[in-house]
Order: sequence, then C-alpha cells, then structure tokens
Amino acid sequence: MATERIEQTILRNLIHTEQYYRKVVPFLKPDYFQEYHEKVIFEEIADFAGKYDQIPTKEVLAINLQNRNDLTDETYRDSLSAIQGLSDEWVDFDWLCDATEKWCKDRAIYLALMQSIKIADGGDTKISRDAIPTILQEALAVSFDEHIGHDYIEQAEDRYDFYHRKEEKIPFDLEKFNFITKGGLPNKTLNIALAGTGVGKSLFMCHAAAAALSANYNVLYITCEMAEEKIAERIDANLLNVSIQNITEIPEVLFNSKVQEIARKTQGKLIIKEYPTASAHSGHFKALLSDLSLKKDFKPDIIFIDYLNICASSRFKGAVVNSYTYVKAIAEELRGLAVEYNVPIVSATQTTRSGFGNSDPDLTDTSESFGLPATADLMFALISTEELEQQGRIMVKQLKNRYNETAASRKFMVGIDRSKMKLFDVADDAADIGMNHEDTGEQLSQFAESQNRLSKFAEWNV
Repeated sequence: MATERIEQTILRNLIHTEQYYRKVVPFLKPDYFQEYHEKVIFEEIADFAGKYDQIPTKEVLAINLQNRNDLTDETYRDSLSAIQGLSDEWVDFDWLCDATEKWCKDRAIYLALMQSIKIADGGDTKISRDAIPTILQEALAVSFDEHIGHDYIEQAEDRYDFYHRKEEKIPFDLEKFNFITKGGLPNKTLNIALAGTGVGKSLFMCHAAAAALSANYNVLYITCEMAEEKIAERIDANLLNVSIQNITEIPEVLFNSKVQEIARKTQGKLIIKEYPTASAHSGHFKALLSDLSLKKDFKPDIIFIDYLNICASSRFKGAVVNSYTYVKAIAEELRGLAVEYNVPIVSATQTTRSGFGNSDPDLTDTSESFGLPATADLMFALISTEELEQQGRIMVKQLKNRYNETAASRKFMVGIDRSKMKLFDVADDAADIGMNHEDTGEQLSQFAESQNRLSKFAEWNV
C-alpha cells in the first residue's frame, strides 16, 4: 500500500476532525497545495465551513464539485477520486498539528523563494527587489499561534495586572509632551511630527535625540536629508548650549573638554547614520541595526528618522503606485520595524501646500498620504507664525494620540531657541509670554555684542 502524502492526510482530517479544522485552517493557504485538484478540494472545504460553520461531508463536497463550471474534466475526475479516497482513519492530534505546521513552513519558504526569483529576474514589475528580504522573512515567520484571544471573564486578573504594570517609556524633557503621552513614548510605536518647511521638524527631533542621550538612552538618528555632520552640529548646539553659528569658533581644547563632560554624564550613545534621499527603506535600517549590534554592541532605545516622506518602501516602487499607497506602506514598514526591535520611532512629515501657511492644521494637511496618520500612534503639528517667532515660541497641536485623550491640552506652547536648536517649557499665559520674550531678547542682544572670541565660552571649564 502506497504511503499517504501529507496533503492527503491534511485534507482527510479537515473533514473528519472539527478540532483540527478550527486549529489549522486559519494558517493554511490554497497555494500551499501542489496538486491543483487538492487545492480545489481545500477551497471547497474552507468555503463550506465559512458559510455554514461546520465541516462538509464527502457527499457535500462531491455535489459542490458538480456545480462548478470552472473545472476541466480531468480536474473534476481527480478531485472526485481524491474526495472518495478520504478515509476516516484516526491520527494522533498533536502529531498531526506539528506535521501540518512544518508542512506550512516548508511550503511558505518554497513559494517565497520562487516569488523572489521571479522578482529578481524582472518577472514582477510591481514589486521592488528590495522587498525580497521582507518576503523571505514573512515566510520564515509562519507558525501556528497558540494565542486565540483574551477571555474577558476568565482573564480578568491578568487584565488588572496589565492595567497596573508600569510600561517602559522614553520620557521627554518637556513637561507638556510628557503630559499628553502619560510619561513618554512607549516601545513599538510610530510617532510623527507634522510641519511645514523650516518650521522645526529636524529641530524637534535633534532636541528630542539630545534629551534622550542626556537621559542615558541609546539613540539612533537616521537622516535622509542632511549630512551626518550637520545633524551632529545641531545636537552639539543643543548639548553645548551655544549658538550654532558660533560652534566653529570654539577652541578645540574647550570643545573636546565639553564633549567629554557630556560623555561622563550619560551612559547612552548616539549614532547618526546618513542615507541618500529616497533610497533607504526598512530593509536597510534592519541591516544597519544588525551591523551596529555586531560591530559596536549597540542596541538603540529609540530611533529618529529624518524624515518619513523621503524614505523608500521595501515593498513598492514609487513609480508604479500612487503616493497614498507608497507613503502608507513606508509608515507601516517603519511601525513594523518599531515592533520588531521593541523601540519607539520618531519621524516627521510635511504639510500639504494648502496647509503650509495654515495656523491651525489638521490631519487632512498631511502631505501625500492620509494613510500616514492612520498608521501613526502619535501625531502632532508644529505651528509657527510671525507673532510666535517674535515671542520665541512654537505651538504644538495634537492631531492623533493613542496614549491619551487629545482633548487634554489639544494645543500648547513650548519655547524655542533656534540658534541653539533647543526647545523648553514655558507658561501659557500672555504675561509670561511677554516676560519670556523680553528676557530672551535681552540675553541674545548681550550675547551678540560680545566680540571677544574666547569670552563666549568663558563659563566653560577645561
């Protein structure tokens, strides 16, 4: 007697063992079956069970086959013969589940390899070659997940513990941002700043990166817009507390001393990596994270990507899909990266042309794709007007917030010192605005009047 193939064993038990059917059918795909008639039988089983919430008999399958008009005579005969041969012999349930899972993994990997070869040979023009690592990774990740949902009644105690478990977060050094996020940015999240050109997207990210480094976190800053040294220069201005225009005037001995002082105060590291505009995607970022882990023993606690719209997608080519699909794909891939590496990711996006001069932007002012705010966990707009610039402030408006109610401080102010690439807490009332602006203006005026090169850094100790 010929040995039964695993596909036959699977089909046989799908119509004879309801427990097995309900466990494995969510993970089975018609394409996993090599023989076309077996694929047809599986589709009929899954279709019937989906409609009537019970597994079909052999008689039902035979009748349904007769009613199909898309089968050749040969396929119909092979399918009918295979159905009649599905016996009800008992097989150990645990062994069968394990064997089915292994078969699914093997078939998923094989099909992924075939698809990758087709893409590499130019047979699929809609999918970029850069998507190949993701396709293979998804195939390797195929498994039968044992978790089938949260039981509201029976798992009440687990849920209570979850409510009171302190979540790991990367805090801000700005009081209002900590308030709206309930203490900072959680891991596995995508957080987006929306702003027009020159408003302060990179300034915000540089400030937040500097604050995270000062708080002993490992920081990875990926830039697709400016050079690595330009980003480092902005972070220098923030951490050294000196105008960016005057950094080049700092004597080397003072500069090195100040950097060493920063190094002594933090246990974190900051790595800045530059990629050409619109050329890097999540696959490149994964390779970078792997290299940093192997070569520098560096694992980031938070990742900044400057900025999302000028990244590439690992799944699509920008020329063959619309901007909505493309930018949404980038956002989904970056959020997937955040989940995979258990870190928060902070990035930014441009406003639309209509939203550029808007003093009250909303989600519809997101450039290129409304799919981005649909994917982000936190999204806020940075707003600057002539009046706010004169006051040394920038307005923040919450657009989407999965951590807290957006009604809580929907709009608030933070102070901004563009020369030092700094943000700082300020009071919201008008009296404090005037006082803050006056004090800041006087300090800047005094600083500008100082002509002695070394006097600018006289307060630094070597």
